[in-house]
Amino acid sequence: MIAFVTGKVAARAASYAIVEVGGIGYRLIMSTSSLAALPAEGDEVTVHTHLHVREDELTLYGFESEDERELFEALIGVSGVGPKVALAVLSALKPDVLRTALARDDVALLSSVPGVGKKTAQRLLIDLKDKLGAPELGAGGGGGSSHAAIEARDALLAMGFSPAEAAAGLRDVPAGATTEQLLRTALKALGGAR
Repeated sequence: MIAFVTGKVAARAASYAIVEVGGIGYRLIMSTSSLAALPAEGDEVTVHTHLHVREDELTLYGFESEDERELFEALIGVSGVGPKVALAVLSALKPDVLRTALARDDVALLSSVPGVGKKTAQRLLIDLKDKLGAPELGAGGGGGSSHAAIEARDALLAMGFSPAEAAAGLRDVPAGATTEQLLRTALKALGGAR
């Protein structure tokens, strides 16, 4: 397996980037958050990878972090979830938000991801809740920024935004932000959509 590639960003598109390593261009299919984290074309980058083998093709997937790669591998291990759906989940939900959604049995948030229906969301909960080390979130709070993200999402839903809009608004929020900061950022991002 190819664990990572280090080279120069040669090109990027909506769903992939090409990283040049020793004169060879590797096409890496990536989530939108991983693509956004890439440096400018021509700059050096290290991308964690997963080589997906099928009988008719080899596809290399790229990730910003090892954590994101591990989540991808866990997601594609769920029956009925392929690489396309796994990338959609990782594009819509940051790793800590995904783990919190699993810990809270949040079918609504998981099913708000394009390509994930209610049945698939329930399958994700059953198969991944214990495997991913989802944080235990008691009634007393805890959970840090993950708890704040869930509160912000609930507030957006109460304001009339759909689950998909709420997930999109909270996708690129800063880590460690408070509920109020998350709401402000999400409302600003969603302002143009309404």
